[in-house]
Amino acid sequence: MHHSAAPRGAVSNEADPWRGRYRARMDLIETLRSTGAVREFLPDPIEDQVLYRILDTARFAPSGGNRQGWRVIVVKDPARRRALRDLYLTGWYEYLAMAGAGLVPWAPVTDREAETEAAAHAGELAERAEAQTAAGSPGMAEALDVAPAVLVIVADLTALAAVDRDLDRYTFAGGASIYPFAWNLLLAARAEGLGGVITTMAIRREAEMRDLFAIPETSAVAAVVVLGRPVSAARRLRRLPVEEFTWVDRHSGQAFDAST
Repeated sequence: MHHSAAPRGAVSNEADPWRGRYRARMDLIETLRSTGAVREFLPDPIEDQVLYRILDTARFAPSGGNRQGWRVIVVKDPARRRALRDLYLTGWYEYLAMAGAGLVPWAPVTDREAETEAAAHAGELAERAEAQTAAGSPGMAEALDVAPAVLVIVADLTALAAVDRDLDRYTFAGGASIYPFAWNLLLAARAEGLGGVITTMAIRREAEMRDLFAIPETSAVAAVVVLGRPVSAARRLRRLPVEEFTWVDRHSGQAFDAST
């Protein structure tokens, strides 16, 4: 194979390996700063080969003991997709109702009475969404059944080291072995020119999800990941600065910044 010479004055990656590593690092940083939740997709289908490549890359996510406790159901059957959409929507409208009331929906620490009062208005939002869908403007939730790719992420409970299992508070440590895989799906999708979103709304109807997808009792629904070609191009995201969530030596102490 013929190799063309590098342009005069250029330093090849072979001669300067750090140059190539630096360039790759910058590409990674740009990806991390611009991979947000994508909920609007073009109708372009995702070929099985592309989806396989995404899964093949995502599987290198870290997990406790490298047990890789995630399982994935690629939802293709139209009837199952519609059933998943309908299960999803019941929780979605409750979520919108609570968020509209200024609450963080289902927060472990919250005003349960205010939450119940807000969720009672979910039906009104469902009616409004139904009208928008009839007018040809469905949201992601209403169009879940026709999304280019829908993956149900299942956690094998026998593979999770849930170190906070016996504490008298909400537990979340086991998710550390599952959600990095879901995040890797979004990063791998970016390499294919795709975008997506990780959503946990379907967990609200886990019993029905078990029946719909034959999920055993030793496993749990962890998320639904929706993938497709974004309507809009990726852009840099806006987030809180480091100083607003990082402290030195104690919670809510001195803000950590580059000068400390």
